[in-house]
Amino acid sequence: MRDPLSALSDAFTSFLFGKVETTRLPVRTSTGQAQAVYLPTAAPGLGDSGVIIGREVYSGKGYIYDPFQLYGQQLPAPHWLVLGESGNGKSALEKTYVLRQLRFRDRQVVVLDAQGEDGVGEWNLIAQELGITPIRLDPTAALNGGIRLNPLDPSITTTGQLALLRTIIEVAMGHGLDERSGFALKVAHAYVTATNTDRQPVLMDIVEQLRHPKPESAEAMNVDIDDVRAWGLDVALVLDRLVDGDLRGMFDGPTTVGIDLDAPLIVFDLSHIDRNSIAMPILMAIVGVWLEHTWIRPDRKKRIFLVEEAWHIINSPFVAQLFQRLLKFGRRLGLSFVAVVHHLSDVVDGAAAKEAAAILKMASTRTIYAQKSDEARATGRVIGLPRWAVEIIPTLTPGIAVWDVNGNVQVVKHLITEAERPLVFTDRAMTEGSSDDLLPEDIRAAELEAEQRAARIENQQRIDDSSRSTVA
Repeated sequence: MRDPLSALSDAFTSFLFGKVETTRLPVRTSTGQAQAVYLPTAAPGLGDSGVIIGREVYSGKGYIYDPFQLYGQQLPAPHWLVLGESGNGKSALEKTYVLRQLRFRDRQVVVLDAQGEDGVGEWNLIAQELGITPIRLDPTAALNGGIRLNPLDPSITTTGQLALLRTIIEVAMGHGLDERSGFALKVAHAYVTATNTDRQPVLMDIVEQLRHPKPESAEAMNVDIDDVRAWGLDVALVLDRLVDGDLRGMFDGPTTVGIDLDAPLIVFDLSHIDRNSIAMPILMAIVGVWLEHTWIRPDRKKRIFLVEEAWHIINSPFVAQLFQRLLKFGRRLGLSFVAVVHHLSDVVDGAAAKEAAAILKMASTRTIYAQKSDEARATGRVIGLPRWAVEIIPTLTPGIAVWDVNGNVQVVKHLITEAERPLVFTDRAMTEGSSDDLLPEDIRAAELEAEQRAARIENQQRIDDSSRSTVA
């Protein structure tokens, strides 16, 4: 029996303020019946138009992504950054994404294939399936009828040619051109383009003009001819490497006839180039500018430019600046740039930290596969991931990634069809421990474990958020 004083106090309070609390009898029920009280919830998707990636892990619903469909509404930029350790599914995602994009008639893709095995690039199998011949840049084959790309191709504007020559030289030298060297290059280029009207100018013409400048080049600036020759000597030595050095044959002649820039897929096979040499960023610069002036056109096509080993771009200040311009320019003409990088620390702590930050800022879509805990925390700080996503990254199994599409963060399982599987899982992917090495029951067990772990982390995050709201 209640205390009379308490009953009197409750009655007086109810009289003044109304009934403040309702006492109800407890209800006994089963969990199966009680689950109706807690309605199922799931994060909003990205729409139902575009390329199917797989399924969202927590809800099981399909995950569809297309930067061209989302651009201007949910995406401020169509560019995409893919991160993660080797063997977790980056390569499989890139390949299936391109194959599925090419199902649309207004899509065109260029791939810079920097990896390979058995003398061919990793994309060779897909190119063969589509009837495409990769553009294989190989110093050993270039002298015997191999592929050539001419930096002085008439299809590139004279301004673009000069900018490309400067970038090549600055990348090779590791510093910017001073005013005098820049002047010597400028007058040599102007003379070569003005006098070679019956054929394509080539790099050897620039080298010869730098070594033997014409008197009128000196007279225009009222300087001695020997000074102009001295100013251009270092520039001539750098360009000589492309003409008679370890990169000879690939860029020192007219552009190879028959390169089909209207093909749905264009693959530049760079697998024969030493990825750790200065040759790789030079190649990236040449291919980037060549594509800017010959491939990107206002024809209403949607183009995808996918670059593997993209730290060769982002880690070089001069190449990064060139690609920054390409991304800003290409965005108006329907270009989506896809950069694949193993570790974000490869670029944010490099020589081009400022340029890298600008390029990363343009990437409104970020896909992160499994990383070590320290790397995951660093990645989360740089790109602004929520805490629960950072905590789950080290636990991800192959094929599962955290997707951040302009702040819409979800965990996605990439699905591969049986028709795509032979094209996606190459020998190299197998040796890196691709998910194809696992039996189906092993894959499902790993998925369930990852899903349960993710659910626990997300649930704890919700409890923490709720506790903070209650205290507030």
